[in-house]
Amino acid sequence: MRRLFMMLAALICFQMVALAQGEVRPVEGDFTIRDFKFESGETLPELKLHYRTLGAPVRDSAGMVQNAVLILHGTGGTGRAFLSQSFGGVLFGPGQLLDAKKYFIILPDGIGHGGSSKPSEGLHARFPHYNYSDMVTAQHRLLRDGLGVNHLRLVMGTSMGGMQTWVWGEMHPDFMDSLMPLASLPVQIAGRNRMLRRMVIDSIKNDPLWNNGEYKEQPRGLISATYTLMLMTGSPLQAQKQAPTREAADKLFDNQVKSRMASVDANDMLYQFDASRDYDPAPKLESIKAALIAVNSADDFVNPPELGILEREIKRVKRGGFVLIPISDQTRGHGTHSLPELWKQHLARLLEESKPQS
Repeated sequence: MRRLFMMLAALICFQMVALAQGEVRPVEGDFTIRDFKFESGETLPELKLHYRTLGAPVRDSAGMVQNAVLILHGTGGTGRAFLSQSFGGVLFGPGQLLDAKKYFIILPDGIGHGGSSKPSEGLHARFPHYNYSDMVTAQHRLLRDGLGVNHLRLVMGTSMGGMQTWVWGEMHPDFMDSLMPLASLPVQIAGRNRMLRRMVIDSIKNDPLWNNGEYKEQPRGLISATYTLMLMTGSPLQAQKQAPTREAADKLFDNQVKSRMASVDANDMLYQFDASRDYDPAPKLESIKAALIAVNSADDFVNPPELGILEREIKRVKRGGFVLIPISDQTRGHGTHSLPELWKQHLARLLEESKPQS
């Protein structure tokens, strides 16, 4: 039944985007990297990256790809999420900012996520301990060796994908024209953000049923980890609107927990959150060459504006800018990153400012 539900959801998602794009249909594929070495020193004989693409690459007379766009998902997500009506339906359709008939859009599943190699496939806690740099390295290999993309018009990402966007700008500064990190900060994860991630990690690892990753059924600690994730990504304003009474709040809470628990695995979640352990682009921000606009929202519990971090750090990015979206009936806390209707005007400005000179 669960498999049938997922297939139906994928079909509905597929149909919505195909309609919005005027029949530009996503193409799915897998790319395998042999003997992939992680920064931890661990290796994997075969690392699989699953991906989706829309459109086709366009090259100039020198063979340089001119229209490729890489979009990176958040922790626990997949590239498929960007095919939703609220995201792809706003950006990828005819005449829209990233019209799939003009751009070659690439939506990979990161290591440890979706259809890519992940702990739950068999290695469990013996799976290599990947980090964000490993994920960017694998994405670069997918583009270069798998899809033949040697240049990106834009790198954009949400949450974890936003943090990876900063990493992309530093690891491959000449590879892209523009960068748009959404719902992220360009510093190491510390303070409350780190504490929240420890809540997720420790809830799983400290449960005896986790059994060093060799559990027979999902450990109870996964429920506590899910509670923390709900807190991180929720919006107080929207929760109050959706559940204005005690009974409604209890029902909303129960439904959300049930829905989330149906599609998560403890080892996968553990690795996904641990991947942020050494993220810290701050020391190399001056090395970013591409035009960059960072977008956060004022009701983001994970990256609260009172920290003042982006206002301070963006000054070190040569062609950098920062936008803070104010709280409104339309914002969704941390999840505002996946509502381009609220920030697409800033993407339009970024694309215009980074337009290659003819």
